Amino acid sequence: MRPNLHTDFIITPISSLLQDAVTASSGIGNGIETYPLYDYVMQSVLLKLTGFQEQKMKCICWEMASVDFEYRYEFTKAPLGECSSYSEKQKIYRDLINQIEKNGLRFDEIDIDKREILRSIKIEVEEIFQSSNLAIWAQRDFINNHKNFNRVAINHFASHKGTLFSDNYLKKIYEKRLYKQRNRIAHNTSSYQQNLPTLRTLIEDDYQYDNYFTYFSLLMLIDKIFIGLYNKYLEVTE
Repeated sequence: MRPNLHTDFIITPISSLLQDAVTASSGIGNGIETYPLYDYVMQSVLLKLTGFQEQKMKCICWEMASVDFEYRYEFTKAPLGECSSYSEKQKIYRDLINQIEKNGLRFDEIDIDKREILRSIKIEVEEIFQSSNLAIWAQRDFINNHKNFNRVAINHFASHKGTLFSDNYLKKIYEKRLYKQRNRIAHNTSSYQQNLPTLRTLIEDDYQYDNYFTYFSLLMLIDKIFIGLYNKYLEVTE
C-alpha cells in the first residue's frame, strides 16, 4: 500500500467515536435524573462525528491532490468549504470516482460491497447502543431508527458515478434534517429559536427522521462508502 500521511485516519471508521461516547456515558447511570443529559450528550456526539467526517473529506482531497497535479491545480483554484454539506460530499465522491477511473478501473468494476455495508451498519448500531444510556434515554428513537434504516436499499447509494445518494430519501434526511441540526448546534441558533417543534412540524411526514440514531447511521453509511472507495483508490495508485 502506498504510504501517506492520512491513510490511517481516513480508514478509521466513524463508529469508533460512537463506541467512545457510549463508554464515556456508561458511568452516569440511567435513572430519571440523568435524562436531561441526553440532548447535551447527543449534540456533542453529532458535532464530533460531523467534524471527524469533514476532516476526513479534506484529507481525501489532499491525498488525491498529492498524486494528481491536474487535480491539485483545480482543487487549489477553487477549494472546498467545510466539506459538511451534501453537495460538497457529492463533489468529493465524484472526484474520487474520477481518480479511480483515471487509474484504469471503470465505475462498473468498482465493488465496495454495498450489501455488506448495509448489513454491518445495522449490526454495529445495535451492538454499540444496545443497553446503553443513549438508547435507554431515547428508546423510541432507537426503535424508530430500525424502521428508518430498513428502508435503505443497495441501489439507494453509490449507484451512479456522480451521485452519492441515488435515492431522494437519503438525500432529504441529510439535507433537511441532519445538516440543519448540525448547523443549529454548531452555530447555537437554537438559543433564539423555540425549543419545541411546532404542531405543523410534528405532522410532517418526515418528522420521524429527527432522530440522532438515524443521523449516526447515515454518517456511518457515508463513512463506509468513502472508506471503500479510498481503499480502491489506493489499490489502483500503488
